[in-house]
Amino acid sequence: MSKFDKIELLSPVGDFNCLKAAVQSGCDCVYFGGNMFNARTSANNFNDEELKKAIEYAKIRNVKTNLTLNTLIKNDEFSDSINLAKKAYEYGIDAIIVQDLGLGKRLIELFPDLPIHASTQMTIHNLDGVLEAEKLGFKRVVLSRELSMDEIKYICDNSNIEIEVFIHGALCICYSGQCLLSSMIGGRSRKSW
Repeated sequence: MSKFDKIELLSPVGDFNCLKAAVQSGCDCVYFGGNMFNARTSANNFNDEELKKAIEYAKIRNVKTNLTLNTLIKNDEFSDSINLAKKAYEYGIDAIIVQDLGLGKRLIELFPDLPIHASTQMTIHNLDGVLEAEKLGFKRVVLSRELSMDEIKYICDNSNIEIEVFIHGALCICYSGQCLLSSMIGGRSRKSW
């Protein structure tokens, strides 16, 4: 069996109704954010109680769950982001998707049995970036959306890390994953300003 034989269908979910629809429609995995530290802070997200309920609902149905902590973390937010990751870990989350390299490295150290994924927000768009993420201990890289099929295949053929790609949508303008400008203008990629 090659690494290309395993395809996993992931779906974003913003609330419990979306979660149920994705699970009941056959997703292998869902990903969602908590109330803080995800790129969709002004959208619906899961509070602590809902986070636990969502993970339990999916696990009973053999669907994996990924938590998005995919914003850059300020120094004064670091402890809170670690605490959120710890809660999700205790609830049984299957992986955490991060943008902040420092947070990702710390989570890899604190939770060696929990897969940490490099978000598309990291803008990893070539083999060197993928190999560096692999070396740092990330289990998966979510590639930049702008890559061609040939570029994706080349990266897959020359790395041993899990690769994830978006197959639908991207509302980002210019280059996906480069949301710092919208963060500066409207605070949308951040917990607060």
